[in-house]
Amino acid sequence: MLKSNKIKILKLFIGIAIVMLMIGISAVTVFAAGDVSSAIESTWNSAQTQIKNVVNNVVFPAVDMILAILFFVKLATAYMDYRKHGQFEFTAPAILFGCLVFSLTAPLYIWTVL
Repeated sequence: MLKSNKIKILKLFIGIAIVMLMIGISAVTVFAAGDVSSAIESTWNSAQTQIKNVVNNVVFPAVDMILAILFFVKLATAYMDYRKHGQFEFTAPAILFGCLVFSLTAPLYIWTVL
């Protein structure tokens, strides 16, 4: 009986040691070499025009197209539900319309916010 208690205590200590070792391995601190904020700012300043062009000419039109398609599909399904049940649900089309208006007007002010 005394031997089984020693084995249990030994297994407990080994388990705690493994957990502490895993915590120590995964908790490695990372030190930045130099001023990170100036490196990020210089990278942003050098690529700013390219990023703005891609976002304004590719990303926003793609999001607008997807939202417009979703809006009209949801509007059509809401109308079909209205014809079937006699009650029109405004929530989903209104949310999609709000998102569409937001994404259509976002290129006008998003770069001043950022």
